Amino acid sequence: QVELVESGGGLVQAGGSLRLTCAASDRAFSDYIMAWFRQAPGKEREFVAAISRSGDSPVYADSVKGRFAISRDNAKNTVYLQMNSLKPEETAVYYCAADIEYRVISRYTWAYEYWGQGTQVTVSS
Repeated sequence: QVELVESGGGLVQAGGSLRLTCAASDRAFSDYIMAWFRQAPGKEREFVAAISRSGDSPVYADSVKGRFAISRDNAKNTVYLQMNSLKPEETAVYYCAADIEYRVISRYTWAYEYWGQGTQVTVSS
């Protein structure tokens, strides 16, 4: 079982940038597909980005393509989410998630077995 701890959230003005970090406890970190999701108040949790085990196949939600970048460092058991040109409607709790069972990246929450506690991102207008 892996524990995930997110950090890097905070308050930023519209158009600004933040970099989220998710640290994993499992030394077999490279066995996991990693993803970021977000959940705004009163809304369902939604897919943001995911990355393959090797790190060479990122997948993004259409709404963040060209502005967000997911990456991972398997030597450091860490996945990152660089967020640029942030918008007020992207205010949400951002969650890191890990999947060890499936062979391909999924955009669905049910495909991920492990979740972090979330980090708040607030984008002011």
